[in-house]
Amino acid sequence: MPKKIRLGIIGGGGDSLIGVLHRVASFINDNYEIVGAVFNPDFEQNLAFAKEIDVPTDRIYKDFDTLVEEELKLPEDERIEVCSVLTPNFLHFPMAKKLLENGFHVICEKPMTMDYEEAKTLQEVHEKSGKVFALTHTYTGYPMVRQMREMIKAGALGKIHKVDARYYQGWINTVIHDPEKRKTVWRLDPAKAGISSCIGDIGVHASNLIEYTTGLKIKSVLCDFNYLYDDNLMDVDGTVLIRMDKHVKGVVRASQVATGEENGLAIAIYGEKGAFRWEQEKPNFLYKMSDTEPLQVYKPGHAYNSELSLNASKIPAGHPEGIFDSMANIYLGAARAIRGENYNDGEFPTMRDGVRGMNFIESTVASHKQGNVWVELD
Repeated sequence: MPKKIRLGIIGGGGDSLIGVLHRVASFINDNYEIVGAVFNPDFEQNLAFAKEIDVPTDRIYKDFDTLVEEELKLPEDERIEVCSVLTPNFLHFPMAKKLLENGFHVICEKPMTMDYEEAKTLQEVHEKSGKVFALTHTYTGYPMVRQMREMIKAGALGKIHKVDARYYQGWINTVIHDPEKRKTVWRLDPAKAGISSCIGDIGVHASNLIEYTTGLKIKSVLCDFNYLYDDNLMDVDGTVLIRMDKHVKGVVRASQVATGEENGLAIAIYGEKGAFRWEQEKPNFLYKMSDTEPLQVYKPGHAYNSELSLNASKIPAGHPEGIFDSMANIYLGAARAIRGENYNDGEFPTMRDGVRGMNFIESTVASHKQGNVWVELD
């Protein structure tokens, strides 16, 4: 097996869900080794956390700029090769930009930037760098999502008629109704999260899944947000009508105040020959529906699945895989790209997906603010 890729981590310390998700994902396929990090802005906490998870402390740095500066002093065959950026949204752009400009590959959390202009700037930097950039739209890593993509590409549904994607959570209910509590949540702070909370955090996952599975692009949107309180500047619920082509319409529904919901991401795609339905909370089941045939259920790990799907299954059929495995598949695809190996373009989201995501988020905000009108995407 090739030598492990030297991985740096920015953010994700303490009890961060994203932190443990990325660390476990990087280990699953034995492709990466964490060699340096800035887990936390407080250096003492940073060091303590590194010791807690058994990462050597000699390359635990006091801040991001020091990490870049010190790593560049090392011989090329020793320094960090790729950095995972797991910080709050407002830091994604400056960190990813500096890493690319200094010759590092980047794996970045979404949304990629704070706004569309930053996304286009980062795209230019990336093109000049020649480095790999992977965006962690985690749900594209599920075997059955990849199976759906490949079957649609092969014509299983024929012409697409309608798409329906939803992402319902209820977690902000615990803070949104208390004026003081909601001031403490960074996702409700435009300075840290950007111009959107609900669509920027979870609605963009739904839009990404639509484009990933269908191969079509969202061309225009009409959006209606709910903020619940006049002093809350960030959307916590939204419904977005989408147009993908003259006769291809759909809807993206997202909410962070859907009481009782946990992580209710689901997508349904309807075509002239049939339809697919997939739910993130039941990820091992891809349903194919038809007007003329019985309901079909596809499951991971079986020989009837596509190569892209089978490559995303690490254990035999009947053994459930979940979110860690899904993220690990994105890390696996990025590893192949970093090593210059052949890979399927569906193995990990790219800079292109990040730019599309920011275009979608800004267009939904513009649609709502302009009085719920149709807004064209670039």
